[in-house]
Amino acid sequence: MGRRPIILWGDPRLVAPNAPVEAFDQDLDRLITEMFETSWAAPGLGLAAPQIAVNLRLAVLDLSVGKDPDQKTVLANPEIIDREGQVSMEEGCLSFPGLFTTFERPQSITVRAQDATGKWREIEAEDLLAQTLCHEIDHLNGTLLIDHIRGLKRKMFIRRVKKLQQAGAWG
Repeated sequence: MGRRPIILWGDPRLVAPNAPVEAFDQDLDRLITEMFETSWAAPGLGLAAPQIAVNLRLAVLDLSVGKDPDQKTVLANPEIIDREGQVSMEEGCLSFPGLFTTFERPQSITVRAQDATGKWREIEAEDLLAQTLCHEIDHLNGTLLIDHIRGLKRKMFIRRVKKLQQAGAWG
């Protein structure tokens, strides 16, 4: 199969509307395989289709980063249906390579999504898994890591991005 290039902040496809997944076929299976391979190679805990310039409501997660096949999760057309608590956690994003910031996410969530075959299911998650699910679903809703930070912290984050871009170290 192969890996795909990850697009970076500033590319309009990262925030473009994402179409629902409707065809659960061989093309989707191939895309899912490529998404896992791309995520593992980065390495990352998850990847949303818009990050590889595919504007579909599709994401993959694997907290083991390829070490445990049972950790692979496919999310087609996901939605958060419940959330509880708040926890402050450091977070990074493959579309902001090498940069991290800290902000609050729900401590636990319930997500309703389809798997690779189109079957609906609910996933209950807390802590790191909840954070990763929120992060990938944010991508599908056009919300990026930078959208969670405000004020001086946001300005400093953008300044770091611009320094990396100027140094040729962006992507």
